[in-house]
Amino acid sequence: MKKFRIKVNGKAYEVEVEEIDGGGAAIPKITAPTTPQTVVQPAAPAVSPEPKTVAPAPSGAEVVTAPMPGKIMSIKVAVGQQVKAGDLLLILEAMKMENEIFCGTGGTVKEIRVSEGAAVNPEDVLVVIA
Repeated sequence: MKKFRIKVNGKAYEVEVEEIDGGGAAIPKITAPTTPQTVVQPAAPAVSPEPKTVAPAPSGAEVVTAPMPGKIMSIKVAVGQQVKAGDLLLILEAMKMENEIFCGTGGTVKEIRVSEGAAVNPEDVLVVIA
């Protein structure tokens, strides 16, 4: 038996190799690593969410979407309310920061497609203004 120390991905292992008569291949015996090893748990399989069925916005309407994933902290408008460009629509919490979502054009709030406390993903429709 011959002992060798090999490194794999920066971790050292002691390996014993036995020579077999007749020119056969050597069979390595791997022992415990000589350095502490971190156990990596396999990631849970990704579960794809059910596709959302969302009614299309009316033609000519402004659709305000989520710019990033987060949680709706508060909604500052109501359906039927008149808004103008630059008005605050809602507050979206993302990465421990409160992000104000403003209206891009003036009009009437036709739909609010989220509720306070709801989790949203990028490009989810938040408010429809016509």
